[in-house]
Order: sequence, then C-alpha cells, then structure tokens
Amino acid sequence: MTNIPVYNLKGEKKKDIKLNPDIFAVEVKSVVLHRVVESILANRRQSLAATKDRSQVRGGGIKPWRQKGTGRARVGSNRSPLWKGGGVTFGPTAERNFIKKVNKKEKKKALLMALSDKAAGKKIAVIDEIKFKDIKTQNITAALAAIPSVKNQDALLVLAAKDNIITKSVANLPRVQVLPAANLNIYDVIRFEYLLLSLSALKEIEKTFAKE
Repeated sequence: MTNIPVYNLKGEKKKDIKLNPDIFAVEVKSVVLHRVVESILANRRQSLAATKDRSQVRGGGIKPWRQKGTGRARVGSNRSPLWKGGGVTFGPTAERNFIKKVNKKEKKKALLMALSDKAAGKKIAVIDEIKFKDIKTQNITAALAAIPSVKNQDALLVLAAKDNIITKSVANLPRVQVLPAANLNIYDVIRFEYLLLSLSALKEIEKTFAKE
C-alpha cells in the first residue's frame, strides 16, 4: 500500500495513511482511458448543425419553365440541390447521434486507473477536514498554497458531500473545481493537475470502490 500524508488547512502534517491498492495502485492503460474520455465528451455533444433538403426548403411549387422549346435544360423545381437556394444533399441534420456507449465495468476501471495515475505521480493530497465559515476565495487560495505537494492552483477538490460555501468560494478560480465524492469521474480527475481529497471523501471513495 502507498503511504500518503494527511494535512490540515494550514499545511501541517497530521498523520500518514495508507491508500488502498485496489483503487490507487491499478495498472494504467492509456487505451482504456482514451476510450472512456472520448465517450464522455461525445455524449455531451449536441447536434446543432442542420441543413434543409429539397423537401424542406421554401418554394418550388411550380415548374420554372416548360419542358421543351425554351433551349434551357429541363428542370422540375427550383428546390433542386443544383440551384442556388435549393436543398442541400447529404448535409448535417439535427437528428445526428454522437452517443458512444461504454459499459459500466470499463468506466469504473478507467476511473481507478486515473486515480492510480495521480497517486503514482504524487498529485494527490489528503486534507483532514475542509470547512469554512465564510464564502471567500482567499480561503481556498491560502489552503492550496499551504499544502506542500500542491504547486499551483490547478486542482479538483473532492468532498464527502456538497458544500455550497466551498463551491461559491472557488467560483472565481478558473482552474479549481469542487465535486462531491458521489460525482467523481475520470474526465474531471485527469482534467486537473492535482486531486485534493478530504479525509471523509477518501473514505467514501474507498467504501464505493474497494473490493469486497
């Protein structure tokens, strides 16, 4: 098991704890990580681009000119894709589906890989308790600056439960995000350089993912 220090908000070391190897020492496979992240991003996409085919564009109710005798090419409608303002052939439609499915087992495996990668790179910090009385950005910046292993303000802060004071305190920090442990996901874990866990959040994660 990997040992990791537990700090308070002042950056003082309180004790050492052992990380569960079933969660924080899993073999990392970049192919699996890529597939799951790609699925998450694809599933967030919305089909915004849309064109009209010849049945949807306005006009074309009458034949532009008679079939023979004009010297022009025969044509039946000005909604033809050959005409300016006509329908579009094989254009994008709002019905396009970007969803990519990944099974739950692989999603869980990918999350454990992401956590293991953070642990191997010493990018995880555990804080005994994260609690503030007031909504202040400086509370968060001071805490981040105090933790020895955190070198910048690029961190995902994971709590045991939702905390509105902390969530509002990080609102002005573009590279800091707060998540409850129940919403922990691979995309947010790898998107930030550091992972800060409250001790209670760590227990929630181990309770959820530890092998029985």
